[in-house]
Amino acid sequence: MNERFDGSFTQQEPISEAAQAAAMTVLNHGRLHRYNTVGDEVGEVALLEREFAEFTGARYCLAVASGGYAIGCALRAAGVGPGDTVLTNAFTLAPVPGAIAALGAVPAFVEVTEALVIDIDHLAACIAETGARTLLLSHMRGHICDMDALMAVCNAAQVQVIEDCAHTMGAQWRGTPSGRHGLAACYSTQTYKHMNSGEGGLLIADDADFMARATLLSGSYMLYDRHGAAPDASAFEALKYDTPNISGRMDNLRAAILRPQLTELPAKVAAWNARYLAVETGLRDTPGLQILERPAAEAYVGSSIQFLLRDWAAQAVQDVVARCAARGVELKWFGADAPHGFTSRYDHWRYAPGPQLPQTDKVLRGILDMRLPLTFSLDDCALIARIIRAEVGAVFQSMPEVTP
Repeated sequence: MNERFDGSFTQQEPISEAAQAAAMTVLNHGRLHRYNTVGDEVGEVALLEREFAEFTGARYCLAVASGGYAIGCALRAAGVGPGDTVLTNAFTLAPVPGAIAALGAVPAFVEVTEALVIDIDHLAACIAETGARTLLLSHMRGHICDMDALMAVCNAAQVQVIEDCAHTMGAQWRGTPSGRHGLAACYSTQTYKHMNSGEGGLLIADDADFMARATLLSGSYMLYDRHGAAPDASAFEALKYDTPNISGRMDNLRAAILRPQLTELPAKVAAWNARYLAVETGLRDTPGLQILERPAAEAYVGSSIQFLLRDWAAQAVQDVVARCAARGVELKWFGADAPHGFTSRYDHWRYAPGPQLPQTDKVLRGILDMRLPLTFSLDDCALIARIIRAEVGAVFQSMPEVTP
């Protein structure tokens, strides 16, 4: 008898009682706008900025309306403008090239490897070919490349790096928090990320000029002294008359919900990684299925898991997706001809035309991706792995020409 999973891949764990209580405090006093404070009160957004800066080790932090806004704001603050080429990895989600295109800049895609990270050799070639001076590095699905090698290439070419850490909040590379290698880093607190405020974003940096510009762009007016982790007022003097207000502030309600979640994050990282390991263990040595081996230097957050059906025909991959779905397991495939749900690929974004990337195309044809909500138990994860293993095996057995 075939087992079936009856859980939800989109249901998050409840907001904690501490976060609910913090939200009720804000609702009871009604001061939701980040600058609506009384006397010497420090608002919830300013407190979150201070605490997140401490959590990451950054000098400065800015809380904004979304992760996508954080990326766009970071690009503007870094001086990216219309016509500029911005490099980014080809395996990412639509808000990344969207933020580049929204500035009138030109996204240029870099190949990715079978480890699902940016191809550093191709990056070096793209820098030389395009003359680009900005890399928007997406740590897609939580996979971190060799950041030492990447920064060596970018520093040698004077390319500024902005990290998209939407999937790596709480992760590290050789003990350094994700987001602490480049000029700036952007994080998301959208529901499916590592802290949940529905929508929201955080931007960190150590450069005072950059963060002063970002703060003004976010809609601080002349109230930047009410920020919890902003540069000194002197950093704003040369900028405040020339920097447009492109409002994208976070509000006190969302910040109040997030602050307790920040203290809960290390325990959640451990819980995600336990679930990741349970699925990975169940899938290991499945004929036809390639596990992604994580490098020892990477301390990852396993809130999702990916595996490859390397060199499989498109129809066979679709058969696996359909067979797993019939048994309650929701897999996303990045090789489809058309966008679906949150999933799309670089050649679907016609506002960002460019050459085909054969290495990336091959990887995308074989990637299957699955969320691991904390609502899953370890037993759930073992069951899910058994279902995937069985359905991959059933399809693989009908493909004698494919070798594991």
